[in-house]
Amino acid sequence: MRPVGVLADDGDRLAVCDPRVEHDALPGVEAVDAFAERFHQSGPVRAEGPRLRNRREALAHPEVEMVQRGGSKPHQDLSGAWHRVRDVLVSEDIGSAVLVYPHGLHGHNRFMTAEELTQLAERLGLDAVGAAPAEPYVETERHIAERRARGLFADMRFTMAQPETSCHPESLLPGALTVISAALCYWAPEPVPGTGRGRLARYTWSDRYAELREKLDALGRELGGNYRVLVDANQHVDREAAARSGVGFYGKNTLLITRRHGSWVVLGTLVTDVKLDRTAPLDANCGSCTLCIDACPTGALDEPGVLDSTRCLSYWTQAPAPIPKPFRAPLEDRVYGCDICQDVCPWNRGVEKRRAGEPLPEGATPHVSLVDWLEADGAELVDRFDRLYVPGNDARFLRRNALVALGNTGGPEHRPLVERFAAGDDTLLAETADWALEQLAERGI
Repeated sequence: MRPVGVLADDGDRLAVCDPRVEHDALPGVEAVDAFAERFHQSGPVRAEGPRLRNRREALAHPEVEMVQRGGSKPHQDLSGAWHRVRDVLVSEDIGSAVLVYPHGLHGHNRFMTAEELTQLAERLGLDAVGAAPAEPYVETERHIAERRARGLFADMRFTMAQPETSCHPESLLPGALTVISAALCYWAPEPVPGTGRGRLARYTWSDRYAELREKLDALGRELGGNYRVLVDANQHVDREAAARSGVGFYGKNTLLITRRHGSWVVLGTLVTDVKLDRTAPLDANCGSCTLCIDACPTGALDEPGVLDSTRCLSYWTQAPAPIPKPFRAPLEDRVYGCDICQDVCPWNRGVEKRRAGEPLPEGATPHVSLVDWLEADGAELVDRFDRLYVPGNDARFLRRNALVALGNTGGPEHRPLVERFAAGDDTLLAETADWALEQLAERGI
């Protein structure tokens, strides 16, 4: 017997079978020779779409990290764990061995039904999943161009920056056949915020995008073939893919609304060259409801289904500029994001009732100390909240938000700290602190 190094996808369960034995009943079986040939055909097998992660350093391609699959060279030492190598024993004279991965579809471009996809997604812990052909999003691309011309995106880039890419999933992977959309629910009950605390939007309480990315990568490995995962990435309009595949429908607040979890979901996409059954679009809509439109304090949703980012509170908590004075009081104690249009949505009632008694996820941060945001070291603060988009990774914008919240909700114990920023040299923070002091004075503080 001699040891043979096998380079395996992370999580694969491999077995070596005698080729002289009938193994037709085993799913996902293929000869090592054929498998090795695929290994030597370099191609993308994993992808991630993080924003600035790597200690706040921009990745070479921040939208996606590709991992190339390649064959080993003769006598190459592949024993290190970091190579993801496993040793198996192969008899010198058995001929072609067989690799068995019971749950994988290693047969290239094998077809999968919608029911099989749903079962696989449930096993991986995804809350909703759907599939659609990898085709251009013609209408979405036109809408992006029209709304950008109207100035509705403000200075936001994200998926709107390059619609010639983000609206063309067929260009994201050579031989792309299917776009799989997935949703992961992030709703959790919110504790009552204490004095001097700032509120975060629910999707930021923990990094559910990272969890979704891992689950989609596991789904790609199970499917086989080549694939690319995009989660919270600028290169793909996830909402359009989710609407096409029946994961949800567009709400009047522009969010993707799912049947069981409402809009309390993060979305991600897997583009694959495996052919899958198309899932039907969701037969549901908002009807005559306008609760989200009526509840928005700044009128950002006055045109149903269209968001005016220049009037959106969530946008201004992430903007690299002073928050306009008319929008500061409506922020109340919010320091990042805004959930008003989701809090009033009837489609969100179901999941809120089902999960009402559940504990918060481990490490969740629904509220933050406003004093801490103003006094913590800037680099440490941004690093601690690296799941948040902060313009230029500059803590000044988090401090700006904290000063607005103190102006709206702070007490007499906070006045000295606000006065210190008002007397500082930073014009952005000094102006915001002056406003906060005016608000405190109006409230008799």
